[in-house]
Amino acid sequence: MKTGKYYDNKGIIFILFMLLGAIFLIVFLNGLAQRNLNHPISETESTAWTDTDLSAENSIDNLKVTDDSSVYANDVEDSIVTMYLTVQKGNSAENTDHTWTQINTYSVADYDEMGIPRYKTAAILQVGDENGPIPGELGYQVKIPNATVQIRGQTSSSGRQKSYKIKLKDDKGTWNGQKTIALNKHFYDDVRVTNKLCYDLMKQVPNMFSARTQFVHLYVKDETAGGVNEFVDYGLYTQVEQINKTYLNNHGLDKNGHLYKLNEFEFEMYDEIKLVNDATYDEEAFEDRIETKGDNDHSKLIAMLKDVNDYTIPIEETFEKWFDNDNFFTWMAFHILMGNKDTQSRNVYIYSPLNGNTWYFISWDNDGSLKMEEDKMSNKIKENSFDKGIANYWGNTLYKRVLMSEHYRAQLDEKIEELRKILTPELIGKQLAVYTPVVKPYVFSLPDVANEVLTEEEYDQVIAAMPSEVEYNYQTYLNTLNEPMPFFLYPPHIEGESFIYEWEQSFDLDNEEITYTFQLGKDYKFNEIIYEADNLFIQRVEFDKLEAGQYFIRVIATNESLQQQMAFDYYRAEEGKYYGVMCFYVLEDGTIMVDSH
Repeated sequence: MKTGKYYDNKGIIFILFMLLGAIFLIVFLNGLAQRNLNHPISETESTAWTDTDLSAENSIDNLKVTDDSSVYANDVEDSIVTMYLTVQKGNSAENTDHTWTQINTYSVADYDEMGIPRYKTAAILQVGDENGPIPGELGYQVKIPNATVQIRGQTSSSGRQKSYKIKLKDDKGTWNGQKTIALNKHFYDDVRVTNKLCYDLMKQVPNMFSARTQFVHLYVKDETAGGVNEFVDYGLYTQVEQINKTYLNNHGLDKNGHLYKLNEFEFEMYDEIKLVNDATYDEEAFEDRIETKGDNDHSKLIAMLKDVNDYTIPIEETFEKWFDNDNFFTWMAFHILMGNKDTQSRNVYIYSPLNGNTWYFISWDNDGSLKMEEDKMSNKIKENSFDKGIANYWGNTLYKRVLMSEHYRAQLDEKIEELRKILTPELIGKQLAVYTPVVKPYVFSLPDVANEVLTEEEYDQVIAAMPSEVEYNYQTYLNTLNEPMPFFLYPPHIEGESFIYEWEQSFDLDNEEITYTFQLGKDYKFNEIIYEADNLFIQRVEFDKLEAGQYFIRVIATNESLQQQMAFDYYRAEEGKYYGVMCFYVLEDGTIMVDSH
């Protein structure tokens, strides 16, 4: 039997433990409070990587990932930086043993045809003013190469004036915190300000990721041909911050994360998309679709694509798992309002933190924006084109599945209304008034004026029209909500003694009934129609076999409100594209060959 003294001692020990526990709790809470005072974290803090516990509620996917606006603090939007580039022959190991003439001769298509990487030269990059390199700036008094240079861009690489990618060597310094410097001539932007305008506007749009931009006056000295050469004026460029690991780090994102540049990518489950350690992995084929700019473990990308293409999983479940609503719909709303059509399958990066699931969209190459007036002057506007409003995104598996949801269309509409209050004619006009006085003198001086298609009066006319185009694009967006969506035509084929023509079913956002008009013609303007059928409810026509020759088919979808839509397909004639048209040939042996574009 235990004595009373034993219980008294046990009680004293218990009380001491309680007091020690209370003291420890007070000290811990005080320290935690002090930490929060010194390092407060707001709900909207712009960070992608914050100390957190490992619970599901506090996973990285629940962080509010946004751009770090402080990187733009020193931007001077009407400034022009002068750069001096001396190009020299390097060595074969670095693929820099080429001439400047070779660099400027070949386009990306040429390199693809030759099956070789893009040529480079060694280079000395120096930054200064119109009087030359200046002390304290990159490359001052440098005598040996500190960089390499090659052409950059895709379709723009076939232009007469090239864009360049200058890559500074390790331990040779940086310029504005960047080692890769993209100088864009924007050959197809006749006012030469549109890309910078878009990035400067993105700085003011919540949930978008912008990039630092800078007007650059470039001089080049070519020493690859031998002899002593002088610096030659190459005119005005727009430097755009390269989207890479350095960008991620500078913008408060996870530099170890996944980053891809979309080239021809519609979020399908392509055969080329495989893990690096797959025995059948083809890096070149992979990169033709989507370029790896971050971590090269593609398992997360593949998992996302499998879910996007699995129609047994509701799109709401897939979208909420893999994408950020605010970022995605803001990105799409911005480009719809800016009329930047070439965003359906490329000109965008997708980024995801290493230890998270969520993917974010980062814009790239925006010089196709606000081009309505410019296109009118060059007769580039064609009737019946599908590339407007939400119809422009209907050929992309992810975008189409999202936009088929009334719930998500409401979110897009909300973002569009939100952005209309930001992207006002007054704001766009104000930004253009900053650029025009410094840019226009370069545009209409050598060397750039030799390739300018606008007169000075037309240039002013385009600049004056640009602020009002957002409202026009908004009305176009509203119109597409009432139209059937575009669809694909299938190649004709033979069944027995008949030619069979079929096409994809169109979709109406208001669930209106759709009928089709089918036309078979001998010319792409359908002045000579061989066969026509209208008020079709099925996506199929059977017709007699055709003689050898060239033929064209066109299908028009019409809903109950009598709104019409053409197919995605188009025929490229000398004078431009004819939308909704497929060209095919019947060969002498009776086989069919489609003239694909």
